[in-house]
Amino acid sequence: MKKYIDSAASGAGLFTISLRWVIGWTYFSAFWRRLVLDNKLIPEEAGYIGEKFNHFLPNALGIKPIIEYLVTNPEALHTSMVLFTIIEAIVGLFIILGLFTRLMSIGVFFLAMGILLGSGWIGTTCLDEWQIGVLGVASGFVLFLTGSGAYSLDIYLMNKPYQFTSKKWFAILGSGELPIKNLAPKILVISVLIFGLTLFTNQYFHGGVFGRLHNKSVKPKIEISNIKASDTQLSFQLYRVEGADVYGSFLIGIQILDENNQIVKSITQEELAQFPIENITNHYVAKIKPGKHSLIIPLGAKADLTLDLGNSILKENYRLKLIDISGIEWMAKIK
Repeated sequence: MKKYIDSAASGAGLFTISLRWVIGWTYFSAFWRRLVLDNKLIPEEAGYIGEKFNHFLPNALGIKPIIEYLVTNPEALHTSMVLFTIIEAIVGLFIILGLFTRLMSIGVFFLAMGILLGSGWIGTTCLDEWQIGVLGVASGFVLFLTGSGAYSLDIYLMNKPYQFTSKKWFAILGSGELPIKNLAPKILVISVLIFGLTLFTNQYFHGGVFGRLHNKSVKPKIEISNIKASDTQLSFQLYRVEGADVYGSFLIGIQILDENNQIVKSITQEELAQFPIENITNHYVAKIKPGKHSLIIPLGAKADLTLDLGNSILKENYRLKLIDISGIEWMAKIK
């Protein structure tokens, strides 16, 4: 059998060993911290990964219908999170070991693409998730080209008398010289596409190529819709679409204003902290709920709220006003 440890293909794989180990740990560590260090796959407990997934929803690119289906179907979401975690563990471990490197690099590519499209807009300081996504896509492609070199199980197997390692399929899925003709122009085309994806998503999510730079993770934004009024109740839908994913919006006031901006009815911070659970209908796994000092609205949460008006009478041109603890206010006309 040919010894591959000093071949040109093996040398290219050797040059990317640090990249392979770091990328491998990036994905394997997701499994490690999610199951071994702390079980984050329990839906009823704080830190459930499904709620983190819900945070992606408001501004995801292209895969929003998939995310919305999962966060509105908790059982399907939990199954998906378990499978996703297992896939990350296998891909990460095999990349670290250098076993079926090219097949696993395809996994890296698509896992990173999912991160990019789902959460590329999230990141309070350095466009965190976008950088992770685009670098993962590019790294997956590089690892596919190089495969593994010395200090990998692929090369170990290739240096043993195993016939399957001399097959074309092993070179495509494992390591060694890629059996693809005219490789240079193909690499150029795919590299241009990856660079184009990088520029497009940077502009789409953050305005990072031209125009005004923006970051949707800096401050909370809540959309108010489906306002319906009756003689005794006011119902409306809240959907938090922006802000830091690790920090909720804390609603400390709800007011109904007349046409002269005079307060007709006010719900105080203390009342919101005791807001009746039965008056909140959540749509997703990230839930709007009363907290110790306010009404908490996590990123990606959508819910219908119902207010008891008491003796208050609503008229035309009245408005609904929400007040966040940060001082941000949101208004909507009551029709």
